[in-house]
Amino acid sequence: MVSYPRSIRQSLYTLVLVPLLAVVAAVLLLQHFTAAVAPSHITIGMLAYALSATFIRLLIAYALALVCALPLSFWVTHSTSAERVLLPLFDVIQSVPVLAFFPVIIVFFAHYGLYSGAAIFILFVSMLWSIVFSLVGGLHSIPQDIKSVGALFGLRGFAYIDEILLPSIFPYLITGSLLAFAGGWNIVTVAEVLHTYLPGATASSDIVGIGSILVHAAASGDEQTFGIALVVLIATIALINLFVWQRLLKYAERYKFE
Repeated sequence: MVSYPRSIRQSLYTLVLVPLLAVVAAVLLLQHFTAAVAPSHITIGMLAYALSATFIRLLIAYALALVCALPLSFWVTHSTSAERVLLPLFDVIQSVPVLAFFPVIIVFFAHYGLYSGAAIFILFVSMLWSIVFSLVGGLHSIPQDIKSVGALFGLRGFAYIDEILLPSIFPYLITGSLLAFAGGWNIVTVAEVLHTYLPGATASSDIVGIGSILVHAAASGDEQTFGIALVVLIATIALINLFVWQRLLKYAERYKFE
């Protein structure tokens, strides 16, 4: 039977559990990140503050997307009939532009004063399907002999998921997560600028974030602030890709089936 090092499963659980544990702290922190961001002068401290708020929202959205994507992908590939029905359905849902739902979502969350919740939900939807379809592809790539060995050793339920499925889809989870975060960064400028979707709202309805700073700076013609914020955003994405995703991608290469 193929024996994966315990470290690969620990790494996988870390990817799932750390974001989930961070959600509790992040929700508390986000209570301080809901003020309007339309100042006339942006300082480095304010940029760091806004970038932290954006990253926390992305982290929460990713954690929620991951928690939903794992059971959805297992469900889709559980049987041929389920796959015939669910995969086309997921494909249709994914194909609908996420921004088509944005006005309705914002009005719903704004009714309860959950402005950051609206942004997180949009980020969550934009991230979810990249992870789901990557995991579905990974589940289909598991060789039949690996599955047969698992059955031979009597692995059932969570033991089968723990010993066979999760280690096998680890490389696909990393790829899907990378694509999900890229999609989140792409849509964050829209997710944080809410006033254009709320009837009678002003810029004071927007939430603190690097995306809202970029939009406000561009709208007011503040080229200096826009340039600095853009450089900070690009540098942050580059550093995360270099020190997190590239290392995980390289590590995951060792667990691909040849």
